[in-house]
Amino acid sequence: MAVDLKNNLSIKNFVEYLQIPSVQPNVNYDGCVNFLKRQSQEIGLRFKVYELVSTKPIVILTWPGLDPSLPSILLNSHMDVVPVFEESWTYPPFSAHIDEHGKIFARGSQDMKCVGIQYLEAIRKLKSSGIQLKRTLHVSFVPDEEIGGHDGMKIFVHTDSFKALNVGFALDEGMANPDEEFIVFNGERNIWQIHVICTGQPGHGSLLIPNTAGEKMRYIINKFMDLRDEQKKILESNPKLTIGDVTTINLTQVFGGVQSNVVPEKLTVVFDCRLAIHVDHEEFENRIKQWCKEAGEGVTFEFEQKNAPVECTKTDASNIYWVAFKSVADELNLKLDIRIFPGGTDSRYVRKVGIPAIGFSPMNHTPVLLHDHDEFLDANIFLKGIDIYVKLIPAIANV
Repeated sequence: MAVDLKNNLSIKNFVEYLQIPSVQPNVNYDGCVNFLKRQSQEIGLRFKVYELVSTKPIVILTWPGLDPSLPSILLNSHMDVVPVFEESWTYPPFSAHIDEHGKIFARGSQDMKCVGIQYLEAIRKLKSSGIQLKRTLHVSFVPDEEIGGHDGMKIFVHTDSFKALNVGFALDEGMANPDEEFIVFNGERNIWQIHVICTGQPGHGSLLIPNTAGEKMRYIINKFMDLRDEQKKILESNPKLTIGDVTTINLTQVFGGVQSNVVPEKLTVVFDCRLAIHVDHEEFENRIKQWCKEAGEGVTFEFEQKNAPVECTKTDASNIYWVAFKSVADELNLKLDIRIFPGGTDSRYVRKVGIPAIGFSPMNHTPVLLHDHDEFLDANIFLKGIDIYVKLIPAIANV
């Protein structure tokens, strides 16, 4: 089986792309850019590279439509992948080893080099069969999504170059699902990363000094963790809810102090909060202000990251692109599960400038292994995904 797969052009291209170690941090994207340039030449797509930040290329492959005045379709993926702990992998993480069961092991096999290649292989099939699209199709390969996209999609969407693409609808990454359904994401929670600074009376560690930073920090931690418990109970009490439907709170950092026998004058605690889409942001921030006030004098907070609310993409008859997407799913008997993405993707930047976007990675019957050891994708699932895009791309590009 593995020998046959290795002779399949789509698998070959997938393997080659996976073998490019575009791993964070300090990614060298040259290998990806050269690979994509060659693919564009083979398939017959226009090729352009934008470099808004040095060494952070944004690659756009374009298939012009019959009516370029219409809003275009954007198929987005990111080139970077997260770090690996090679000693914990069964096979080298950038070998793209195919085992006897047809599983392709590599960092990026799920997140998300698979989708980037599926776009290209579907386009290759469509062009070779003589299909023409009404709308122009842009395929974007962006840098640094895994570290927030700050030098990639976040700034690209505000440039004249992006505006010139005239994007009307975008597809981006989704997530694997062990079950039958294909998960579709139409929105994301808002990321708030909060540093709470607690100051107080310093002194010797042998005394019971009043008004200490530690006492104030304990109060703050209890408030945040009590809210965490509330949200956990809500999630556990309703089997219809997923993690994207609730607000998650995690204590991620604590720092301060000078030595073990000195009561510090300042301690800082950091919380990573992902606000559910129904949360009132002003009310939530006021709650934190109240906690700080209750904790005592000298307790303040600041934001490392504070995402503003972004409207979710509509999944009803008012969205012509969704109607086309859903019609293909119905034709192929794909069961869809619409959710809010639990983390953050580049889709949030696209939606923020008013462009509807759907997160979709056609990987059902697949364990969720993004960022995990032994990340893999079954070759047959990968190939089936290409066939899905062969149907999906013309449907959304011809509305």
